[in-house]
Amino acid sequence: MNVAFIPVRGGSKSIPLKNIKKIAGRPLVYWTAKAANDCESIDKVYVSTDSFQIKETVESFALEKVIVVGRSEETSSDTASTESAMLEFAGQYEFDNIFLIQATSPLLEAKDLTEGYKLFCQKETDSVFSAVKQKRFHWLVDGDGYAYPANYDPFHRPRRQDHEGYYVENGAFFITGRRNLLESRNRMSGKIKLYEMDESSYFEIDEPSDWLIIEELLKRRQN
Repeated sequence: MNVAFIPVRGGSKSIPLKNIKKIAGRPLVYWTAKAANDCESIDKVYVSTDSFQIKETVESFALEKVIVVGRSEETSSDTASTESAMLEFAGQYEFDNIFLIQATSPLLEAKDLTEGYKLFCQKETDSVFSAVKQKRFHWLVDGDGYAYPANYDPFHRPRRQDHEGYYVENGAFFITGRRNLLESRNRMSGKIKLYEMDESSYFEIDEPSDWLIIEELLKRRQN
């Protein structure tokens, strides 16, 4: 059985109760819950929360596959890792594979999850994650404050269209097996493949400015 796991805490320092704040007319967590619910490769969608208000909101969506489950105070703190919540869940529920989905990536669509799972099903693949391709010039700074180019030669600056670019996690989803999760205690392990999403999905909602950008993108998608 394949399950989706969407962790949503009640606490948020940057945007209070951001997971149920409305964006493009719907609570934030609705968008990823709907994407997971509509993905034929996912059997059940578990939204894990410590907030009764979030629980009521998610249940009001009436999405067929979506189930709200609780999480402990320990895995809901500001310092708790997402892995701690995943491992707590894995200790309570049976499944074969898990899609970790971040509510802060509302541009995720069911087709992305479906295509990501196709990659996961390929031979000798243990984990899959979503990413976007960036064609920017990347620099590093050493301990003395000097900057060094990381992915191009400044004396042979390529045109953007000729630049090979690099991939960046967009945080939308990760797929792995239950056994790999329990053994590695990590959302990714073993032989990993990357699913490339549209460049617009680079944005995650962490700050108020991100909210404005993503809301506009969601509105354009609906029109």
